[in-house]
Amino acid sequence: MQRYFITSDQLVDNQVIMKKDDVHHIVTVMRGNVGDNVIVCCDKKSYLTEITELNKSEVLLKIVETKEEDVELPVFVSIAQGIIKGDKFDFVIQKGTECGAHVFLPVAMKRSVAKIEANKAAKKVERWQKIALEAARQAHRQVVPAVMEPVDVKDLVAMACEYDVCLFAYESFDAASKNRLATVANGLSAGQRVLVLIGPEGGIDETEVTTLETAGFQTIGLGPRILRTETAPIYVMAALSYALEIAKKEV
Repeated sequence: MQRYFITSDQLVDNQVIMKKDDVHHIVTVMRGNVGDNVIVCCDKKSYLTEITELNKSEVLLKIVETKEEDVELPVFVSIAQGIIKGDKFDFVIQKGTECGAHVFLPVAMKRSVAKIEANKAAKKVERWQKIALEAARQAHRQVVPAVMEPVDVKDLVAMACEYDVCLFAYESFDAASKNRLATVANGLSAGQRVLVLIGPEGGIDETEVTTLETAGFQTIGLGPRILRTETAPIYVMAALSYALEIAKKEV
C-alpha cells in the first residue's frame, strides 16, 4: 500500500488534502480511484485513509483509522558524512534512511576530494531530500529524514551541544575505542540524540581529530576490517539498531 508524508496543515476535520507531487503520484503514476486506500504519515503518526475525491490538482482522503506502528529507532541519529565522490552519498542517504537515521549532514573536510560549490548546494540537497523521501516510503518509516546544507568541521563542532553523544569513526583508534560503539549503544536511552561523523575517502585529518576530541567527540572503531566511507555509516546504524531494537527486546 502506498505511503505518503504530509504536514499538519493538510489534516482538516478528519480529512487529508494532498498537494503537488503527491497528487501527481496518486492520479497519474498509481492511477488511483475513489475508494482506494493509502497510508499517510504526519508527526510520527500513521493513518489508513480512503480516497474520496481526486482530480489533477487535488486529492481528498478520509481517515479510516489510526494505525499502530512502532518503526522508528528509539534514539535520534544524525549522520555527518565527509563529502564523498560521485553518487556515494546517495547510497548513504538511501541505506541510512532504511536503517533509521533522522538527519544527514554533508561535511567539507580537509581530505574531501569532492567539493560542493555554494551555488549548487541547494539543488544537491533538494535531490538528496527526494532520495530520503523515497527510501522512507520503501522502508515504511513514519518520518522522512532531513538532509541539511553542507557544513565544515567548525560548524559541526558548534552543533555538538545539541547532542547527548558525539562520535567519529577513526582507523587509528586505541583499545578503549575498540568497543566504544557497543558500550555507547547499550547505554543509550529512548529519546537521546546521537551525532556520528564519518570521514571522506581519505579519512579524517589529524588536525581535525584534535578539534573533534577537544569538542568532546569520542572515537569509535568499526571492527578489524577497513570499511569504505559509504559502508561505515550503515555499519553504525545497523549496530545501533541491533543494540536498541533487537538485543534489548530479547532480554
